[in-house]
Amino acid sequence: MRIRTATLADLPAVTAVEAACFPAAEAATEADFAARLSAYADHFWLLEEDDGTLISFIDGMVSDEPTLRDEMYENAALHNEHGAWQMIFGVNTLPAYRRQGCAARVMERVIADAHAQGRKGCVLTCKDRLIHYYETFGFQNEGVSKSVHGGVVWYDMRLTF
Repeated sequence: MRIRTATLADLPAVTAVEAACFPAAEAATEADFAARLSAYADHFWLLEEDDGTLISFIDGMVSDEPTLRDEMYENAALHNEHGAWQMIFGVNTLPAYRRQGCAARVMERVIADAHAQGRKGCVLTCKDRLIHYYETFGFQNEGVSKSVHGGVVWYDMRLTF
């Protein structure tokens, strides 16, 4: 397996993995991913099998804003390559590969890259059942998010370097 950043050519695979991982109300669309990949493909970390099959990925933008807002999911123009915070929009792993450390491997790379790029840290939102998982990487739970994305209750999580 290897981790690499994305290109626009990865659009179909990224869209398919997202659809397998999130309910339709929460999943990004192909159009969403096309805009994101055009604006910040270097902030998509893809874990692939040796044959190139995408099995897990993490994507997000960079911002000086300290909080992940719903508008960031929809507006790729809000990305600021020199921003302080690496926002994490989605942590996706195909169901057949879950509980094998795939997402953790990608998350460790995202954290290492964000640190090496001089960011203040990483920010994400998650459902209550995943708070403990993200805490294992050092993220702190900052409470219920203002996000209404997908009509779900989300929690703000922050990892500060």
